[in-house]
Amino acid sequence: MDSQAERRFRTIRNHLTSTAAVDQEQPSLLRRKNAAGDFFFEQGFSYALPEELKTGKWNVYRSARSPVKLISRFADHPEIGTLHDNFVRSVEAFPDCNYLGSRVQEDGTVGEYKWMTYKEADTARSAIGSALVCHQIPKGSRVGLYFINRPEWLIVDHACSAYSFISVPLYDTLGPEAVKYIANHAAIEAIFCVPETLNHLLSFVSEIPSLHLIAVVGAVDGRIPSLPPSSGVEIISYSTLLSQGLSNLQPFCPPKPETVATICYTSGTTGTPKGAVLTHGNLIANVAGTSIGINLYSSDIFDNLKLVDDMAVLRPTVFCSVPRLYNKLYASIMNVVKTSGSLRERIFNAAYNAKKQAIFNGKNPSPFWDRLIFNKIKSRLGGRVRYMVSGASPLSPDVMDFLRVCFGCQVIEGYGMTETSCTISNMDQSDILSGHVGSPNPACEVKLVDVPEMNYTSEDKPCPRGEICVRGPIVFQGYYKDEVQTREMIDKDGWLHTGDIGVWLPGGRLKIIDRKKNIFKLAQGEYVAPEKIENVYAKSKYVAQCFIHGDSLNSSLVAILCVDPDMFKAWAINEGIKNKDVKQLCTDPRAKAAILKDMDTVGKEAQLRGFEFAKAITLVLEPFTLENNLLTPTYKIKRPQARTYFAKEIADMYTELSTSNSSPDKIL
Repeated sequence: MDSQAERRFRTIRNHLTSTAAVDQEQPSLLRRKNAAGDFFFEQGFSYALPEELKTGKWNVYRSARSPVKLISRFADHPEIGTLHDNFVRSVEAFPDCNYLGSRVQEDGTVGEYKWMTYKEADTARSAIGSALVCHQIPKGSRVGLYFINRPEWLIVDHACSAYSFISVPLYDTLGPEAVKYIANHAAIEAIFCVPETLNHLLSFVSEIPSLHLIAVVGAVDGRIPSLPPSSGVEIISYSTLLSQGLSNLQPFCPPKPETVATICYTSGTTGTPKGAVLTHGNLIANVAGTSIGINLYSSDIFDNLKLVDDMAVLRPTVFCSVPRLYNKLYASIMNVVKTSGSLRERIFNAAYNAKKQAIFNGKNPSPFWDRLIFNKIKSRLGGRVRYMVSGASPLSPDVMDFLRVCFGCQVIEGYGMTETSCTISNMDQSDILSGHVGSPNPACEVKLVDVPEMNYTSEDKPCPRGEICVRGPIVFQGYYKDEVQTREMIDKDGWLHTGDIGVWLPGGRLKIIDRKKNIFKLAQGEYVAPEKIENVYAKSKYVAQCFIHGDSLNSSLVAILCVDPDMFKAWAINEGIKNKDVKQLCTDPRAKAAILKDMDTVGKEAQLRGFEFAKAITLVLEPFTLENNLLTPTYKIKRPQARTYFAKEIADMYTELSTSNSSPDKIL
């Protein structure tokens, strides 16, 4: 280490220890690395670094797995720089291994799983890419994918990577207007769709001047509509396109790491869709960083399907889902336990507590409890799950611990966004503490920025709080054709501002506690973060979904609740309420009172403040979905749309509260 670096080392060390401690050579958490100027302070799962030495603030956190250098490539395969490189390597390593499986038959019924190997997928992607070239779709063109997940989706995406096209997902749940907007904004030249989405597409195809080719997946030749030559658009079946490519294969046109791989349009909760531009380098860096410390094998089966039958057939080893499904799984199991009789319930509780205590004490739990109780629960997901992964919204610590105990597997919660190519942080598989989203992805660094209007600062005690900002090779290139919003998202120093509020917990763990953009003020001046409250109320056994509303004209919060029908029916039976269906129960004052009481209990346990409690509720059966435009594709509530959708119910609740608060007994 040169003299200048040595002086910097002493300066930084003095921020951490007293002169006496240094003179006595007491242990310090500051480590000296060979690279001059590389200093960091160990926090457990993360290391803190100074963003600028002159400020003296150790406010930038990196993963303890790679504190000195941000990951951008796989350590064991540094030659992989693009998605094309990655798939080529997979084909070479696992040519005859099953890759993509589907059990939906041509007539739409469910049959046996049919599998495509890596080699077969390689052949198919070469054919599709070649066919696009033969149809005069030039390198760099945007190619739309307008259908839900199925093997052909990935084949087309692989073809785009191999021939340097740019894939543009078109969510069928966005609705025709949004799809038309994206197709024009991205100047899409070819679209892959299915017969169902073709019907939507044909209603506005004449309004997409850039479009030249439509390939219909699952279409029967001879039953595809055609357009007049003057339209400039050819409609062809996917199978025909595949055959054309196989008979006229073209050489690959490999991308570079800096080549754009995809433009992902995020619907967001407001405004028109924004196109996040992601390069091959962005995506490879994210996967390379995320995969460090996670043991995956070629025999693993990944699953995020909805059908219970799929679990029994596939018996997945890695299960990826969202908190909403895990909450339903938790509620379902607990309902069985509570209705199985007092003796069985006591046995379950004894088994659960014994196994939980062993796990959290770092011991191996007795296999007796698995044989007696938990193997039956594990069989619900096939019995082989090693990893459960949760994302999109916070998972309750109670539910996470429950899954760990009952399924005996690693439960990992992650945090990310489209603009960071996916993962920003995720839990370490050795970490058994719940209620956080882990340490930074080794491919990025994270800092918290003060949000004074919400009283969040880096000086907060006992832990620093602020807006989560991310920097590194995973950060997107910007919004397509939108410099203004790009500059709002990424500052001059390259930090992406997520809009989420976080806190650093001991051990360098990140916890999401609030949302900067979705706060509103009540009439008394209190700021409310509705998503935090919604996540609390989601723990009520009666609540499937929750939308919290408030505004500056009213002093109280109100809630729209989509009820859990099974739990609702069980309550009615227990209360001796007969001859009422679930829809009728939604308007029963006794039902509202019971659910509000349960919500109050849950809210008190979560230590909600007085003004954060919902004072009135409306019960609905219709869930918030993508189809009724109340959810984004990542299952977040579209707040402006929800306010409009439930405008009458909201107005009625405030009228009810106003009447109640002005009654004589309330005044006196």
